[in-house]
Amino acid sequence: MTEFPEISTNVWDVFIAVPLVLIATQILKKVFSIPPAFVPSVATLIGLIISVFVSHRGDLPAGIFMGVLYGAAAVSFYVSTKLSIGAYRSH
Repeated sequence: MTEFPEISTNVWDVFIAVPLVLIATQILKKVFSIPPAFVPSVATLIGLIISVFVSHRGDLPAGIFMGVLYGAAAVSFYVSTKLSIGAYRSH
C-alpha cells in the first residue's frame, strides 16, 4: 500500500496561485469568448498547469491535488463575490 502524498499549503497558494488562476481565467474568458459552462474546467486546467509545473514541481500527486484546489478556489471566490455584490445591490 502506498502512502498519501505530503501536501503542504502556504502563502503562495492563497495570495499568488489562486489569484493567478482567477485573473488568467477572466482574461481567457474575454479573449476567447468561453461559454460560462466551461469556465470552471478552464480554471481547473490553469490551476493544474500552475501547480504541476510551478508550485509542486517534482511531486505529481501533490501537483494534481493542489491544481484542482487552485481551480476550485478561484471559481468559488469569483462566484461568491458575484453573488454577494448582486445581493448587496438588490437591497
